[in-house]
This record gives sequence, C-alpha cells and structure tokens, in this order.
Amino acid sequence: AFWTWTVVTGLIVNVTTSALFLTMITLDRPLITLMFGYAVSVPYNIVAVVGVWRSAAHYEGPASHADLARGASLIFMAFLTIL
Repeated sequence: AFWTWTVVTGLIVNVTTSALFLTMITLDRPLITLMFGYAVSVPYNIVAVVGVWRSAAHYEGPASHADLARGASLIFMAFLTIL
C-alpha cells in the first residue's frame, strides 16, 4: 500500500494536479484552479494515508516497519499537499 498508493500514485496525482494548477492560474481561471489544486489532490492524499495506516495495522513483520510506513506516508502526503 505504501509504495503503490502513497509514493508512485501519490506522486503522479500530485504532480499532475500541480501542473494543471499552474496552467490554470496562468490562464486566470480561479475556480478551475482551485479544483485542480486542492479538490482532487487533497482527498486522494487523505485516502492514501488512511489506506496505508490501516494496511500497516495488518502488517505481520516488524512493528517498526509499519510505524515507519505510517509516519512516512503522513509526512510525504502533507508535503505534497502543501507543495
């Protein structure tokens, strides 16, 4: 869950929405800019973090790995949301 939904797909979603955000802001389209900038990426980031968090609860390996995945996904998605 961490590598697929947080890292790979999270980067794709957030880079794409950031590019669309910058494109729409240069075209002076504030409502569409808001939609591309936050209405798509923020809900995805929340769902990805919740998914990793719940998936880590079922991880059968070392508890430290599950905790690292939880913390990293939270920090990574917060960073991508602010970026």
